[in-house]
Amino acid sequence: MLNYLKDLFITNIESVKKDDNANPHKLKIAACALMLEIASADDDFSEEEKDRITQLMKDKFELSDLEVTNIISRSEEEINTSVSTYEFTDVLNKNLNSAEKYLLLKNLWHIAYADGNLDSYEDYFIKKISNNLHFHNKDRIAAKMEVKKELGL
Repeated sequence: MLNYLKDLFITNIESVKKDDNANPHKLKIAACALMLEIASADDDFSEEEKDRITQLMKDKFELSDLEVTNIISRSEEEINTSVSTYEFTDVLNKNLNSAEKYLLLKNLWHIAYADGNLDSYEDYFIKKISNNLHFHNKDRIAAKMEVKKELGL
């Protein structure tokens, strides 16, 4: 009887994991959600930040305007029901390699600097996210410095 319950429990967990990975938009939603979190961290979601997120989503995931709008909408819904950013970084950790995650980290810095001002809340959220993505402090700072150089700051 115990073995039957154990097998049933393990089978259910495996089916949930398969369903979770079966959603082709899960990765896009997770990445977009983190970008939205950074953009709104300072309670000022500027047009520059919105435009930057839209452009990044179009470029990185080869999406149309309508697809980006849908992903952003879905990401906002996910943010509203999430407990923390860990839910999103967990998806990214399972699906991206280190170089892809580093590129995402740089994109988060681009969003933080999109309005010309780095707010302490944006900096804090990027630190928290980079830790969840298993980056060392030096990697976070290196990504920040690269972005500042790219932007001429």
